[in-house]
Amino acid sequence: MASIFTKIINREIPGHIVAEDDRFIAFLDVMPLVEGHTLIVPKKEVDYIFDLDDATLADMMVFAKRVAVAVKKVIPCKRIGVAVIGLEVPHTHVHLVPMNSMGDINFTKPKLSLSAEVMKSTAAKIKDALDK
Repeated sequence: MASIFTKIINREIPGHIVAEDDRFIAFLDVMPLVEGHTLIVPKKEVDYIFDLDDATLADMMVFAKRVAVAVKKVIPCKRIGVAVIGLEVPHTHVHLVPMNSMGDINFTKPKLSLSAEVMKSTAAKIKDALDK
């Protein structure tokens, strides 16, 4: 069965997509730790990040870097944290989390519930920053 990420990739369910190419997609996490929390996902459904071939893993991180730079332009923060958990959805993904403190990337803390308007606005700002 297709993962929820594959359903977003295939446009079967909506997602706040901020970047995309032929192999990767980036979209806002619907249950973010902080505003701007973005997921980087390969379009090919592979469960475990270290099962990706070396070239795909390297290219995914370069794609993530481009998105992280855009997120940092939009969301005031000291850094963009990077995390790979991989237990919640069986489809490789990297979390990009705007951080001002270590607590901002604590996955045990309650997630935010941002309005659709905020998510749409944040996604649009990140997309715009990618183009500059």
